[in-house]
Amino acid sequence: MENLKKFSAYYKPYKKQLIADLFFALLASAVVLVYPILINQVTETAISPDGIDSELIIKMACIFVFLMAVEYVSNFYTDYFGHAMGAKMESDMRNDLFRHVQKLSFRYHDNTSTGQLMSRITADLFDISELAHHGPEDLVISLTRIVGSFIILANINGALTLTIFFILFFMFVFAHHYSKKVKNALKTNKERMADINSQVEDSLSGIRVVQSFGNEDIEMQKFRSSNRGFLQSRKKGYWAEALFYNGVTAFISFMNITAVIVGAILISYNQLLLTELITFLLYINTLIDPVKRLMNFNSNLQNGIAGFERFTEMMAIEPDITDKHNAVVLSNVKGKVEFVNVGFQYADDSHYVFHNINITANPGEYIALVGSSGVGKTTLCSLIPRFYDTSEGAVKIDGINIKDATLKSLRDNIGVVQQDVYLFAGTIKENILYGKPLATDEEIITAAKHANAHEFIMGLADGYDSYIGQRGVKLSGGQKQRLSIARVFLKNPSILIFDEATSALDHESEKVIQESFEKLARNRTTFVIAHRLSTIKNADRILVLSEQGIAEEGTHEQLIAKNGIYAKFYEMQ
Repeated sequence: MENLKKFSAYYKPYKKQLIADLFFALLASAVVLVYPILINQVTETAISPDGIDSELIIKMACIFVFLMAVEYVSNFYTDYFGHAMGAKMESDMRNDLFRHVQKLSFRYHDNTSTGQLMSRITADLFDISELAHHGPEDLVISLTRIVGSFIILANINGALTLTIFFILFFMFVFAHHYSKKVKNALKTNKERMADINSQVEDSLSGIRVVQSFGNEDIEMQKFRSSNRGFLQSRKKGYWAEALFYNGVTAFISFMNITAVIVGAILISYNQLLLTELITFLLYINTLIDPVKRLMNFNSNLQNGIAGFERFTEMMAIEPDITDKHNAVVLSNVKGKVEFVNVGFQYADDSHYVFHNINITANPGEYIALVGSSGVGKTTLCSLIPRFYDTSEGAVKIDGINIKDATLKSLRDNIGVVQQDVYLFAGTIKENILYGKPLATDEEIITAAKHANAHEFIMGLADGYDSYIGQRGVKLSGGQKQRLSIARVFLKNPSILIFDEATSALDHESEKVIQESFEKLARNRTTFVIAHRLSTIKNADRILVLSEQGIAEEGTHEQLIAKNGIYAKFYEMQ
Protein backbone atom coordinates (compact mmCIF):
# COMPACT_ATOMS: atom_id res chain seq x y z
CA MET A 1 0.00 0.00 0.00
CA GLU A 2 2.90 2.34 0.78
CA ASN A 3 4.41 1.70 -2.67
CA LEU A 4 0.97 2.19 -4.27
CA LYS A 5 0.70 5.63 -2.64
CA LYS A 6 4.18 6.57 -3.86
CA PHE A 7 3.38 5.30 -7.36
CA SER A 8 0.01 7.09 -7.50
CA ALA A 9 1.69 10.39 -6.62
CA TYR A 10 3.36 10.38 -10.05
CA TYR A 11 -0.09 10.58 -11.71
CA LYS A 12 -0.76 13.93 -10.02
CA PRO A 13 0.68 16.22 -12.76
CA TYR A 14 -1.21 14.21 -15.41
CA LYS A 15 -4.66 13.89 -13.86
CA LYS A 16 -6.44 15.33 -16.91
CA GLN A 17 -4.64 12.98 -19.31
CA LEU A 18 -5.42 10.03 -17.03
CA ILE A 19 -9.13 10.90 -16.82
CA ALA A 20 -9.31 11.34 -20.61
CA ASP A 21 -7.46 8.06 -21.16
CA LEU A 22 -9.86 6.18 -18.88
CA PHE A 23 -12.89 7.86 -20.49
CA PHE A 24 -11.87 6.74 -23.98
CA ALA A 25 -10.97 3.27 -22.70
CA LEU A 26 -14.46 3.04 -21.16
CA LEU A 27 -16.06 4.31 -24.38
CA ALA A 28 -14.21 1.75 -26.53
CA SER A 29 -15.28 -1.04 -24.15
CA ALA A 30 -18.91 0.04 -24.26
CA VAL A 31 -18.83 -0.03 -28.07
CA VAL A 32 -17.44 -3.58 -28.08
CA LEU A 33 -20.27 -4.69 -25.77
CA VAL A 34 -22.86 -3.31 -28.20
CA TYR A 35 -21.60 -5.29 -31.23
CA PRO A 36 -23.03 -8.74 -30.20
CA ILE A 37 -26.40 -7.12 -29.35
CA LEU A 38 -26.59 -5.60 -32.83
CA ILE A 39 -25.62 -8.92 -34.42
CA ASN A 40 -28.36 -10.59 -32.39
CA GLN A 41 -30.85 -8.00 -33.69
CA VAL A 42 -29.78 -8.70 -37.27
CA THR A 43 -30.11 -12.48 -36.90
CA GLU A 44 -33.44 -12.33 -35.02
CA THR A 45 -35.22 -9.39 -36.67
CA ALA A 46 -33.67 -8.41 -39.99
CA ILE A 47 -33.42 -11.98 -41.29
CA SER A 48 -36.56 -14.09 -41.28
CA PRO A 49 -38.22 -16.86 -43.39
CA ASP A 50 -40.23 -14.09 -45.10
CA GLY A 51 -37.07 -12.36 -46.40
CA ILE A 52 -34.56 -9.72 -45.42
CA ASP A 53 -35.52 -6.35 -43.94
CA SER A 54 -33.23 -4.22 -46.15
CA GLU A 55 -34.12 -0.95 -44.42
CA LEU A 56 -33.20 -2.36 -40.98
CA ILE A 57 -29.95 -3.85 -42.29
CA ILE A 58 -28.94 -0.46 -43.77
CA LYS A 59 -29.67 1.22 -40.43
CA MET A 60 -27.66 -1.44 -38.61
CA ALA A 61 -24.77 -1.01 -41.07
CA CYS A 62 -24.75 2.76 -40.46
CA ILE A 63 -24.73 2.15 -36.68
CA PHE A 64 -21.87 -0.35 -37.09
CA VAL A 65 -19.81 2.17 -39.12
CA PHE A 66 -20.45 4.92 -36.54
CA LEU A 67 -19.47 2.63 -33.64
CA MET A 68 -16.31 1.51 -35.50
CA ALA A 69 -15.32 5.18 -35.93
CA VAL A 70 -15.90 5.83 -32.20
CA GLU A 71 -13.87 2.72 -31.31
CA TYR A 72 -11.02 3.77 -33.64
CA VAL A 73 -10.78 7.30 -32.20
CA SER A 74 -10.99 5.97 -28.62
CA ASN A 75 -8.31 3.32 -29.17
CA PHE A 76 -6.05 5.80 -30.98
CA TYR A 77 -6.26 8.20 -28.03
CA THR A 78 -5.46 5.50 -25.45
CA ASP A 79 -2.64 4.06 -27.58
CA TYR A 80 -0.85 7.37 -28.27
CA PHE A 81 -1.73 9.78 -25.46
CA GLY A 82 -1.89 7.03 -22.86
CA HIS A 83 1.59 5.79 -23.77
CA ALA A 84 2.87 9.38 -23.80
CA MET A 85 1.53 9.86 -20.27
CA GLY A 86 3.30 6.69 -19.11
CA ALA A 87 6.55 7.85 -20.75
CA LYS A 88 6.29 11.22 -18.97
CA MET A 89 5.84 9.48 -15.62
CA GLU A 90 8.82 7.25 -16.36
CA SER A 91 10.83 10.36 -17.23
CA ASP A 92 9.82 12.03 -13.95
CA MET A 93 10.90 8.97 -11.96
CA ARG A 94 14.20 8.78 -13.82
CA ASN A 95 14.84 12.47 -13.08
CA ASP A 96 14.05 11.92 -9.39
CA LEU A 97 16.29 8.85 -9.19
CA PHE A 98 19.23 10.50 -10.96
CA ARG A 99 18.88 13.59 -8.76
CA HIS A 100 18.82 11.35 -5.69
CA VAL A 101 21.85 9.29 -6.76
CA GLN A 102 23.83 12.49 -7.28
CA LYS A 103 23.14 13.48 -3.67
CA LEU A 104 24.58 10.26 -2.28
CA SER A 105 28.05 10.66 -0.82
CA PHE A 106 31.41 9.30 -1.94
CA ARG A 107 31.02 6.70 0.80
CA TYR A 108 27.99 5.23 -1.02
CA HIS A 109 29.56 5.41 -4.50
CA ASP A 110 32.74 3.80 -3.20
CA ASN A 111 30.71 0.66 -2.45
CA THR A 112 28.28 0.64 -5.39
CA SER A 113 28.91 -0.43 -8.97
CA THR A 114 28.17 2.14 -11.69
CA GLY A 115 26.65 -0.65 -13.83
CA GLN A 116 24.15 -1.47 -11.05
CA LEU A 117 23.09 2.18 -10.86
CA MET A 118 22.78 2.43 -14.65
CA SER A 119 20.49 -0.60 -14.70
CA ARG A 120 18.23 0.91 -12.04
CA ILE A 121 18.06 4.28 -13.77
CA THR A 122 17.36 2.88 -17.25
CA ALA A 123 16.03 -0.68 -17.64
CA ASP A 124 14.05 -0.93 -14.38
CA LEU A 125 12.02 2.21 -15.09
CA PHE A 126 10.97 1.19 -18.62
CA ASP A 127 8.58 -1.43 -17.20
CA ILE A 128 7.09 1.19 -14.87
CA SER A 129 6.09 3.26 -17.93
CA GLU A 130 4.08 0.33 -19.31
CA LEU A 131 2.37 -0.19 -15.95
CA ALA A 132 1.58 3.53 -15.59
CA HIS A 133 -0.18 3.56 -18.96
CA HIS A 134 -1.72 0.09 -19.28
CA GLY A 135 -2.46 -0.51 -15.60
CA PRO A 136 -5.52 1.73 -15.04
CA GLU A 137 -6.58 1.43 -18.68
CA ASP A 138 -6.57 -2.39 -18.74
CA LEU A 139 -8.43 -2.52 -15.42
CA VAL A 140 -11.19 -0.17 -16.67
CA ILE A 141 -11.55 -1.99 -20.00
CA SER A 142 -11.57 -5.44 -18.38
CA LEU A 143 -14.01 -4.61 -15.59
CA THR A 144 -16.34 -2.78 -18.00
CA ARG A 145 -16.45 -5.71 -20.42
CA ILE A 146 -16.69 -8.40 -17.74
CA VAL A 147 -19.42 -6.65 -15.71
CA GLY A 148 -21.25 -5.52 -18.88
CA SER A 149 -21.11 -9.02 -20.37
CA PHE A 150 -22.40 -10.56 -17.14
CA ILE A 151 -25.42 -8.21 -16.99
CA ILE A 152 -26.29 -8.74 -20.68
CA LEU A 153 -25.83 -12.53 -20.59
CA ALA A 154 -27.73 -12.90 -17.30
CA ASN A 155 -30.74 -11.31 -19.00
CA ILE A 156 -30.50 -13.88 -21.79
CA ASN A 157 -29.98 -17.03 -19.70
CA GLY A 158 -28.95 -17.09 -16.04
CA ALA A 159 -27.89 -20.75 -15.87
CA LEU A 160 -25.44 -20.58 -18.78
CA THR A 161 -24.11 -17.22 -17.51
CA LEU A 162 -23.37 -18.65 -14.05
CA THR A 163 -21.65 -21.67 -15.63
CA ILE A 164 -19.32 -19.47 -17.70
CA PHE A 165 -18.52 -17.07 -14.85
CA PHE A 166 -17.94 -19.98 -12.45
CA ILE A 167 -15.11 -21.13 -14.72
CA LEU A 168 -13.96 -17.51 -15.04
CA PHE A 169 -13.68 -17.23 -11.24
CA PHE A 170 -11.35 -20.25 -10.98
CA MET A 171 -9.31 -18.92 -13.89
CA PHE A 172 -8.64 -15.70 -11.95
CA VAL A 173 -7.70 -17.67 -8.81
CA PHE A 174 -5.24 -19.67 -10.90
CA ALA A 175 -3.85 -16.51 -12.51
CA HIS A 176 -3.38 -14.77 -9.14
CA HIS A 177 -1.45 -17.73 -7.73
CA TYR A 178 0.99 -17.99 -10.63
CA SER A 179 1.38 -14.22 -11.04
CA LYS A 180 3.34 -14.14 -7.77
CA LYS A 181 5.80 -16.68 -9.17
CA VAL A 182 6.15 -14.59 -12.32
CA LYS A 183 6.79 -11.44 -10.25
CA ASN A 184 9.57 -13.08 -8.23
CA ALA A 185 11.18 -14.42 -11.40
CA LEU A 186 11.06 -10.99 -13.06
CA LYS A 187 12.63 -9.29 -10.04
CA THR A 188 15.47 -11.84 -10.08
CA ASN A 189 15.90 -11.18 -13.82
CA LYS A 190 16.41 -7.47 -13.13
CA GLU A 191 19.01 -8.20 -10.46
CA ARG A 192 20.93 -10.52 -12.79
CA MET A 193 20.73 -7.96 -15.63
CA ALA A 194 22.19 -5.36 -13.27
CA ASP A 195 25.07 -7.79 -12.62
CA ILE A 196 25.71 -8.02 -16.37
CA ASN A 197 25.64 -4.22 -16.74
CA SER A 198 28.09 -3.94 -13.87
CA GLN A 199 30.46 -6.48 -15.44
CA VAL A 200 30.26 -4.87 -18.90
CA GLU A 201 30.84 -1.37 -17.48
CA ASP A 202 33.84 -2.56 -15.48
CA SER A 203 35.45 -4.48 -18.35
CA LEU A 204 34.90 -1.84 -21.04
CA SER A 205 36.03 1.03 -18.80
CA GLY A 206 39.33 -0.79 -18.39
CA ILE A 207 39.59 -2.03 -21.99
CA ARG A 208 43.11 -0.56 -22.40
CA VAL A 209 44.33 -2.47 -19.35
CA VAL A 210 42.59 -5.65 -20.56
CA GLN A 211 44.20 -5.49 -23.99
CA SER A 212 47.61 -4.41 -22.72
CA PHE A 213 47.77 -7.50 -20.50
CA GLY A 214 46.15 -9.72 -23.14
CA ASN A 215 43.50 -10.78 -20.62
CA GLU A 216 40.46 -10.80 -22.90
CA ASP A 217 39.83 -14.47 -21.96
CA ILE A 218 39.71 -13.62 -18.23
CA GLU A 219 37.15 -10.86 -18.87
CA MET A 220 35.20 -13.25 -21.09
CA GLN A 221 35.09 -15.81 -18.28
CA LYS A 222 33.79 -13.19 -15.84
CA PHE A 223 31.17 -12.11 -18.37
CA ARG A 224 30.14 -15.73 -19.04
CA SER A 225 29.61 -16.22 -15.31
CA SER A 226 27.26 -13.23 -14.93
CA ASN A 227 25.60 -14.04 -18.27
CA ARG A 228 25.02 -17.65 -17.10
CA GLY A 229 23.37 -16.37 -13.94
CA PHE A 230 21.06 -14.20 -16.04
CA LEU A 231 20.25 -17.16 -18.33
CA GLN A 232 19.28 -19.34 -15.36
CA SER A 233 16.98 -16.64 -13.96
CA ARG A 234 15.42 -16.13 -17.41
CA LYS A 235 14.72 -19.87 -17.72
CA LYS A 236 12.99 -19.90 -14.32
CA GLY A 237 11.00 -16.86 -15.41
CA TYR A 238 9.94 -18.51 -18.67
CA TRP A 239 8.90 -21.65 -16.73
CA ALA A 240 6.62 -19.58 -14.49
CA GLU A 241 5.26 -17.62 -17.48
CA ALA A 242 4.60 -20.80 -19.48
CA LEU A 243 2.57 -22.30 -16.62
CA PHE A 244 0.70 -19.04 -16.20
CA TYR A 245 -0.17 -18.18 -19.81
CA ASN A 246 -0.88 -21.71 -21.01
CA GLY A 247 -3.02 -22.37 -17.94
CA VAL A 248 -5.14 -19.30 -18.70
CA THR A 249 -5.40 -20.31 -22.39
CA ALA A 250 -6.63 -23.77 -21.30
CA PHE A 251 -9.31 -22.13 -19.14
CA ILE A 252 -10.49 -20.04 -22.12
CA SER A 253 -10.79 -23.12 -24.35
CA PHE A 254 -12.63 -24.96 -21.57
CA MET A 255 -15.05 -22.04 -21.26
CA ASN A 256 -15.92 -22.17 -24.99
CA ILE A 257 -16.43 -25.95 -24.96
CA THR A 258 -18.58 -25.76 -21.82
CA ALA A 259 -20.72 -22.99 -23.35
CA VAL A 260 -21.39 -25.10 -26.45
CA ILE A 261 -22.22 -28.28 -24.47
CA VAL A 262 -24.39 -26.58 -21.83
CA GLY A 263 -26.00 -24.39 -24.52
CA ALA A 264 -26.87 -27.45 -26.63
CA ILE A 265 -28.50 -29.12 -23.59
CA LEU A 266 -30.53 -25.95 -22.84
CA ILE A 267 -31.64 -25.72 -26.50
CA SER A 268 -32.85 -29.34 -26.36
CA TYR A 269 -35.03 -28.40 -23.35
CA ASN A 270 -36.31 -25.25 -25.16
CA GLN A 271 -34.64 -23.00 -22.53
CA LEU A 272 -32.33 -21.30 -25.03
CA LEU A 273 -32.60 -20.23 -28.67
CA LEU A 274 -29.87 -20.96 -31.20
CA THR A 275 -29.49 -17.20 -31.89
CA GLU A 276 -29.02 -16.67 -28.12
CA LEU A 277 -26.30 -19.35 -28.03
CA ILE A 278 -24.56 -17.54 -30.90
CA THR A 279 -24.77 -14.32 -28.84
CA PHE A 280 -23.29 -16.17 -25.84
CA LEU A 281 -20.37 -17.41 -27.94
CA LEU A 282 -19.81 -13.89 -29.26
CA TYR A 283 -19.72 -12.55 -25.69
CA ILE A 284 -17.29 -15.27 -24.64
CA ASN A 285 -14.99 -13.99 -27.39
CA THR A 286 -15.64 -10.50 -26.03
CA LEU A 287 -14.62 -11.79 -22.58
CA ILE A 288 -11.40 -13.30 -23.92
CA ASP A 289 -9.98 -9.83 -24.74
CA PRO A 290 -10.40 -8.46 -21.18
CA VAL A 291 -8.99 -11.72 -19.83
CA LYS A 292 -5.95 -11.26 -22.07
CA ARG A 293 -5.79 -7.64 -20.97
CA LEU A 294 -5.82 -8.74 -17.35
CA MET A 295 -3.02 -11.18 -18.19
CA ASN A 296 -1.17 -8.31 -19.85
CA PHE A 297 -1.98 -6.13 -16.83
CA ASN A 298 -0.62 -8.86 -14.57
CA SER A 299 2.60 -9.04 -16.61
CA ASN A 300 2.96 -5.24 -16.58
CA LEU A 301 2.06 -5.18 -12.89
CA GLN A 302 4.66 -7.76 -11.93
CA ASN A 303 7.32 -6.14 -14.13
CA GLY A 304 6.35 -2.70 -12.84
CA ILE A 305 6.26 -3.79 -9.20
CA ALA A 306 9.67 -5.45 -9.53
CA GLY A 307 11.07 -2.28 -11.11
CA PHE A 308 9.28 0.07 -8.70
CA GLU A 309 10.47 -1.91 -5.66
CA ARG A 310 14.05 -1.46 -6.87
CA PHE A 311 13.28 2.22 -7.53
CA THR A 312 11.90 2.75 -4.01
CA GLU A 313 14.83 0.82 -2.51
CA MET A 314 17.17 3.35 -4.12
CA MET A 315 15.04 6.35 -3.17
CA ALA A 316 14.88 5.09 0.42
CA ILE A 317 18.67 5.32 0.80
CA GLU A 318 19.20 8.47 2.80
CA PRO A 319 22.18 10.60 1.77
CA ASP A 320 24.56 10.63 4.73
CA ILE A 321 25.77 14.11 3.82
CA THR A 322 22.96 16.67 3.63
CA ASP A 323 22.21 20.26 4.53
CA LYS A 324 21.32 20.87 8.15
CA HIS A 325 18.05 22.58 8.97
CA ASN A 326 18.65 26.34 8.76
CA ALA A 327 22.10 25.79 7.20
CA VAL A 328 23.86 29.08 6.44
CA VAL A 329 25.04 30.20 3.00
CA LEU A 330 28.79 30.85 2.92
CA SER A 331 29.53 34.22 1.34
CA ASN A 332 32.58 36.48 1.04
CA VAL A 333 34.79 33.57 2.04
CA LYS A 334 38.26 34.69 3.09
CA GLY A 335 39.67 31.16 3.15
CA LYS A 336 40.65 30.39 6.74
CA VAL A 337 40.44 26.60 7.15
CA GLU A 338 40.67 24.86 10.53
CA PHE A 339 40.79 21.17 11.45
CA VAL A 340 39.84 20.84 15.13
CA ASN A 341 40.55 17.42 16.72
CA VAL A 342 39.49 15.72 13.48
CA GLY A 343 39.27 11.93 13.23
CA PHE A 344 37.94 9.80 10.38
CA GLN A 345 36.93 6.20 9.72
CA TYR A 346 35.26 4.88 6.55
CA ALA A 347 32.75 2.75 8.47
CA ASP A 348 31.62 2.54 12.08
CA ASP A 349 33.33 -0.82 12.53
CA SER A 350 36.57 0.03 10.71
CA HIS A 351 39.81 1.44 12.12
CA TYR A 352 40.46 5.18 12.16
CA VAL A 353 42.43 6.49 9.19
CA PHE A 354 43.67 9.35 11.40
CA HIS A 355 43.00 10.82 14.86
CA ASN A 356 43.27 14.22 16.55
CA ILE A 357 44.28 16.24 13.49
CA ASN A 358 44.64 19.97 14.28
CA ILE A 359 45.53 22.30 11.42
CA THR A 360 44.91 26.00 10.89
CA ALA A 361 45.41 27.38 7.36
CA ASN A 362 45.22 31.16 7.18
CA PRO A 363 43.70 32.95 4.17
CA GLY A 364 46.04 32.74 1.16
CA GLU A 365 48.38 30.24 2.85
CA TYR A 366 49.98 27.46 0.77
CA ILE A 367 50.09 24.17 2.73
CA ALA A 368 51.58 20.93 1.42
CA LEU A 369 50.71 17.47 2.74
CA VAL A 370 53.23 14.66 2.38
CA GLY A 371 53.46 11.14 3.72
CA SER A 372 53.57 7.51 2.67
CA SER A 373 50.64 5.93 0.80
CA GLY A 374 47.62 5.11 2.93
CA VAL A 375 48.10 7.66 5.72
CA GLY A 376 45.02 9.62 4.58
CA LYS A 377 46.31 12.68 2.69
CA THR A 378 43.56 12.60 0.04
CA THR A 379 40.93 11.64 2.62
CA LEU A 380 41.91 14.57 4.85
CA CYS A 381 41.49 17.05 1.99
CA SER A 382 38.20 15.37 0.98
CA LEU A 383 36.75 16.41 4.34
CA ILE A 384 36.94 20.13 3.40
CA PRO A 385 34.27 20.01 0.64
CA ARG A 386 32.41 17.31 2.64
CA PHE A 387 32.95 14.51 0.17
CA TYR A 388 33.12 12.60 3.45
CA ASP A 389 32.07 13.76 6.91
CA THR A 390 34.36 13.75 9.92
CA SER A 391 33.86 10.89 12.38
CA GLU A 392 34.94 13.18 15.20
CA GLY A 393 35.97 16.81 15.58
CA ALA A 394 35.12 19.62 13.15
CA VAL A 395 36.32 21.35 10.00
CA LYS A 396 35.71 25.10 9.94
CA ILE A 397 35.89 27.74 7.22
CA ASP A 398 36.17 31.34 8.43
CA GLY A 399 35.12 30.06 11.86
CA ILE A 400 31.93 28.36 10.60
CA ASN A 401 31.58 24.59 11.01
CA ILE A 402 31.18 23.31 7.45
CA LYS A 403 28.31 21.04 8.65
CA ASP A 404 26.38 24.25 9.43
CA ALA A 405 26.80 25.56 5.86
CA THR A 406 24.85 24.58 2.74
CA LEU A 407 26.68 22.08 0.56
CA LYS A 408 26.16 24.25 -2.54
CA SER A 409 27.74 27.37 -1.04
CA LEU A 410 30.55 25.31 0.55
CA ARG A 411 31.54 23.61 -2.69
CA ASP A 412 31.10 26.80 -4.72
CA ASN A 413 34.01 28.23 -2.73
CA ILE A 414 36.31 25.22 -3.14
CA GLY A 415 38.20 24.21 -6.27
CA VAL A 416 39.53 20.66 -6.59
CA VAL A 417 42.14 19.53 -9.11
CA GLN A 418 42.06 15.78 -8.69
CA GLN A 419 44.79 13.22 -9.13
CA ASP A 420 42.60 11.21 -11.51
CA VAL A 421 41.54 13.89 -14.00
CA TYR A 422 38.02 13.32 -15.26
CA LEU A 423 36.97 15.00 -18.50
CA PHE A 424 33.51 14.49 -19.95
CA ALA A 425 32.84 13.29 -23.48
CA GLY A 426 32.34 16.50 -25.44
CA THR A 427 34.34 19.53 -26.55
CA ILE A 428 37.18 21.36 -24.82
CA LYS A 429 34.92 24.39 -24.38
CA GLU A 430 32.19 22.30 -22.70
CA ASN A 431 34.71 20.82 -20.27
CA ILE A 432 36.17 24.18 -19.26
CA LEU A 433 32.63 25.62 -18.92
CA TYR A 434 32.01 23.02 -16.21
CA GLY A 435 33.74 25.42 -13.82
CA LYS A 436 31.23 28.20 -14.54
CA PRO A 437 28.39 27.16 -16.88
CA LEU A 438 27.35 30.73 -17.80
CA ALA A 439 30.85 32.02 -18.54
CA THR A 440 31.54 34.02 -21.70
CA ASP A 441 33.94 32.92 -24.46
CA GLU A 442 36.34 35.63 -23.30
CA GLU A 443 36.35 34.22 -19.74
CA ILE A 444 36.94 30.69 -21.08
CA ILE A 445 39.94 31.82 -23.15
CA THR A 446 41.36 33.80 -20.21
CA ALA A 447 41.08 30.74 -17.94
CA ALA A 448 42.77 28.56 -20.58
CA LYS A 449 45.63 31.06 -20.94
CA HIS A 450 46.17 31.15 -17.17
CA ALA A 451 46.31 27.33 -17.24
CA ASN A 452 48.85 27.39 -20.13
CA ALA A 453 46.29 25.49 -22.23
CA HIS A 454 45.36 28.09 -24.87
CA GLU A 455 48.34 27.39 -27.13
CA PHE A 456 47.77 23.62 -27.46
CA ILE A 457 44.00 24.14 -27.80
CA MET A 458 44.48 26.52 -30.77
CA GLY A 459 46.80 23.93 -32.31
CA LEU A 460 43.89 21.47 -32.60
CA ALA A 461 41.82 21.35 -35.79
CA ASP A 462 38.64 22.75 -34.20
CA GLY A 463 40.23 24.73 -31.39
CA TYR A 464 37.91 25.09 -28.41
CA ASP A 465 35.24 23.08 -30.27
CA SER A 466 37.50 20.03 -30.61
CA TYR A 467 35.89 16.77 -29.45
CA ILE A 468 38.13 15.08 -26.86
CA GLY A 469 36.48 11.64 -26.56
CA GLN A 470 35.40 9.64 -23.50
CA ARG A 471 37.40 10.81 -20.45
CA GLY A 472 39.50 13.01 -22.76
CA VAL A 473 41.13 9.99 -24.38
CA LYS A 474 42.32 12.07 -27.36
CA LEU A 475 44.49 14.30 -25.15
CA SER A 476 47.80 13.66 -23.39
CA GLY A 477 48.04 13.50 -19.60
CA GLY A 478 49.52 16.99 -19.38
CA GLN A 479 46.84 18.46 -21.66
CA LYS A 480 44.06 16.88 -19.61
CA GLN A 481 45.58 18.24 -16.39
CA ARG A 482 45.80 21.75 -17.85
CA LEU A 483 42.12 21.63 -18.85
CA SER A 484 41.19 20.59 -15.31
CA ILE A 485 43.18 23.58 -13.98
CA ALA A 486 41.49 25.91 -16.50
CA ARG A 487 38.15 24.64 -15.21
CA VAL A 488 39.10 25.70 -11.66
CA PHE A 489 40.49 29.05 -12.87
CA LEU A 490 37.07 29.73 -14.36
CA LYS A 491 35.36 28.79 -11.10
CA ASN A 492 37.64 31.19 -9.19
CA PRO A 493 37.26 29.64 -5.68
CA SER A 494 38.68 30.96 -2.40
CA ILE A 495 40.06 27.56 -1.32
CA LEU A 496 42.03 25.23 -3.56
CA ILE A 497 42.82 21.52 -3.21
CA PHE A 498 45.40 20.04 -5.56
CA ASP A 499 45.89 16.30 -5.44
CA GLU A 500 49.10 16.58 -7.40
CA ALA A 501 49.02 14.41 -10.49
CA THR A 502 52.36 15.31 -12.03
CA SER A 503 54.27 12.22 -10.91
CA ALA A 504 53.13 10.31 -14.01
CA LEU A 505 54.03 13.15 -16.41
CA ASP A 506 57.28 13.89 -18.21
CA HIS A 507 59.45 16.71 -16.86
CA GLU A 508 58.41 19.19 -19.54
CA SER A 509 54.67 18.63 -18.86
CA GLU A 510 55.30 18.71 -15.12
CA LYS A 511 57.01 22.09 -15.40
CA VAL A 512 54.06 23.56 -17.38
CA ILE A 513 51.51 22.11 -14.94
CA GLN A 514 53.48 23.42 -11.95
CA GLU A 515 53.62 26.89 -13.49
CA SER A 516 49.86 26.80 -14.16
CA PHE A 517 49.16 25.65 -10.65
CA GLU A 518 51.29 28.34 -9.02
CA LYS A 519 49.31 30.97 -10.95
CA LEU A 520 46.09 29.38 -9.75
CA ALA A 521 47.26 29.21 -6.12
CA ARG A 522 48.03 32.90 -5.80
CA ASN A 523 45.94 34.62 -3.11
CA ARG A 524 44.01 31.41 -2.39
CA THR A 525 44.18 29.11 0.61
CA THR A 526 45.80 26.08 -0.97
CA PHE A 527 46.22 22.47 0.10
CA VAL A 528 48.60 20.41 -2.03
CA ILE A 529 48.92 16.65 -1.72
CA ALA A 530 52.52 16.27 -2.83
CA HIS A 531 54.04 13.23 -4.47
CA ARG A 532 57.13 14.90 -5.91
CA LEU A 533 58.68 16.87 -3.07
CA SER A 534 60.62 19.07 -5.48
CA THR A 535 57.32 20.76 -6.41
CA ILE A 536 56.57 22.04 -2.88
CA LYS A 537 59.82 23.71 -1.88
CA ASN A 538 58.05 27.08 -1.93
CA ALA A 539 55.11 25.99 0.28
CA ASP A 540 54.43 28.23 3.29
CA ARG A 541 54.11 25.13 5.41
CA ILE A 542 54.67 21.42 4.90
CA LEU A 543 52.77 18.87 7.03
CA VAL A 544 54.15 15.34 7.22
CA LEU A 545 51.38 12.83 7.94
CA SER A 546 51.99 9.43 9.49
CA GLU A 547 49.70 6.78 10.95
CA GLN A 548 49.96 8.60 14.29
CA GLY A 549 48.82 11.94 12.81
CA ILE A 550 50.96 15.00 12.00
CA ALA A 551 54.52 13.86 12.56
CA GLU A 552 56.37 16.97 11.36
CA GLU A 553 55.52 20.53 10.37
CA GLY A 554 57.53 23.43 8.92
CA THR A 555 59.02 24.92 5.77
CA HIS A 556 61.15 22.91 3.36
CA GLU A 557 64.37 24.30 4.84
CA GLN A 558 63.24 23.72 8.44
CA LEU A 559 62.30 20.10 7.78
CA ILE A 560 65.51 19.37 5.89
CA ALA A 561 67.47 20.81 8.81
CA LYS A 562 65.46 18.68 11.23
CA ASN A 563 66.68 15.57 9.39
CA GLY A 564 63.51 13.61 10.16
CA ILE A 565 60.87 11.80 8.06
CA TYR A 566 60.60 14.58 5.45
CA ALA A 567 64.37 14.77 5.00
CA LYS A 568 64.46 10.98 4.38
CA PHE A 569 61.63 11.21 1.81
CA TYR A 570 63.41 14.08 0.06
CA GLU A 571 66.74 12.27 0.03
CA MET A 572 65.11 9.14 -1.42
CA GLN A 573 63.66 11.18 -4.29
